[in-house]
Amino acid sequence: MATRPQQIELPPKYYLDYFSYLTDFVRRMYGHLLNDAEKEFIHRFNELTEDAQCMYVRFSNRRGTFFRVQKLQYKEIDDLPAAVGELLINGFIERLNPHHEVLGDEVLNTFTKPELLELLPLEPEEIKPLSKAKKENIVRYSLHELDFGRIIESLTRHETVVKPNFDAEVMMLKYLFFGTRSGDMSEFVIRDLGMVTFERYDESKLTARFANRKEVEDKLLISLTNEEFHALRDSVTPPEDVFNWFMNWDETKPELSEIALPGYAKLVTHVGGFLERQKMPEQAMQVYSLTDRVPARERRVRLLFRSGLTEEALALCDEIALNPQNADERYFANDFREKMLSAGEKKRSRKATTRFLSDAESVGIPAIYRHHVEAGVMNHFLETGWEAAFTENYPWRGLFGLVFWDIIYDANVQAIHHPLQRSPSDFYLPDFYLKREELLKKRLADLKTRDDWKKHIETVFFEKYGITNVLVDWNEELLSLNLQMADLLEPAQLGLILLEMSRNLRENTRGFPDLLIWNEQGEYEFIEVKSPTDHLGAQQLHWLEFFQIIGVRSRVLRVIWTV
Repeated sequence: MATRPQQIELPPKYYLDYFSYLTDFVRRMYGHLLNDAEKEFIHRFNELTEDAQCMYVRFSNRRGTFFRVQKLQYKEIDDLPAAVGELLINGFIERLNPHHEVLGDEVLNTFTKPELLELLPLEPEEIKPLSKAKKENIVRYSLHELDFGRIIESLTRHETVVKPNFDAEVMMLKYLFFGTRSGDMSEFVIRDLGMVTFERYDESKLTARFANRKEVEDKLLISLTNEEFHALRDSVTPPEDVFNWFMNWDETKPELSEIALPGYAKLVTHVGGFLERQKMPEQAMQVYSLTDRVPARERRVRLLFRSGLTEEALALCDEIALNPQNADERYFANDFREKMLSAGEKKRSRKATTRFLSDAESVGIPAIYRHHVEAGVMNHFLETGWEAAFTENYPWRGLFGLVFWDIIYDANVQAIHHPLQRSPSDFYLPDFYLKREELLKKRLADLKTRDDWKKHIETVFFEKYGITNVLVDWNEELLSLNLQMADLLEPAQLGLILLEMSRNLRENTRGFPDLLIWNEQGEYEFIEVKSPTDHLGAQQLHWLEFFQIIGVRSRVLRVIWTV
């Protein structure tokens, strides 16, 4: 009988241990980048009693800006009122006061609707209609019609409401540690509860992500601006105001460090896409013109053509064709150029993906598989004596992760910056290949035979099983499928595919064919399955053509529904 796994219990003040570790780590790694306010915060925090430290960390880890002291319940804090008092005296928190009027929404949303109706300084004739209104309308009405000073007085007459201070300092410490705004203290928790296992590093080999303060501030600026854009996009702000806000921000932003440019390009394309969807093509064009990163150039070509500026669109297509950044750009440049040149002709040009698909063979599959088309094709091959497996992207991603595991997570490459990192910081940048080219090629040169490949895959699979790898989805099927692929393909072919992946991990870890079929004679094919209404993507065509070049057998199979 299998024994139940032992439940892990964290120590009562685990969150303080994590915060102390984080601040010590940041001080050690980035002490020279901290400003006086951040250094002062760490010094003053360390002088607090343990209970006050716990109380402040509890505040900083919770969502929300304001907290009702009477609602706080933490058994591990011996004297909660004393801890709150110490934080008040030392300026780590402050009482709700009239200066918080700009945060009025957050103040009122700390209370429930019934509480607001009871506590707000409302006249009897106001309460009756408001009792039927939604909470958001009560909040809006109160902030517009009531004096904020009276609101504060009414809300705090019977309880204490506080707001934590040092938000900017704590945000910076966490940002320096995680290197991203999405980093969260819960990462420590899921690690110590055994929910996620991270690769172990010699911390003396970890390197700083940021070389100077400007790099930190530039990258953080992009993250905060992106958050502000998403808030505006999801609000009732008119799109014209969003455009003006962004262009004003762009004109006044500092010259960005290299580390911030990928995030800036992503922000530009998000704003441009929003403006396109709002039917504002001229404004979208202005925004897209701020970057040449994918997919900004493609969007500009399309907008130019729609505006009747065909010569400009053709010139940009030629520029893209000379230096495409991914498969989408490569095929788009040629296809859209043909489309523009043949505009007005009776015979319309066809995209490369459409031509490739139309030349493909077809197979009749029962219509009961209409919603599971790949399963229908797989069953077709199983019935005709072939073995078959779903492949698409995951076995190729897993193969890459297993074959190059130690190279991906090599701290000596200076892309691992903290112990909870799931992938190197340059994983989706051209730097990944450029910095590791020699190591990658040496590994492939060492794997000379099929047996070498299978032994290496199996060894790493069992040694690293369960450890987080951004490319590896752990299951037994992954191992058997990777071993099958190593049996069927030539070592040189596998190596060429993995090298092609490494040159652009963001794009080239997707688009692989849906199925692998094989038989006892060692014959095999990778099959890209297309239903009657499906189309072939540029990245899918990229891999099909690449497979043809290196002699890996693959094809597209079009499905025709039968009764």
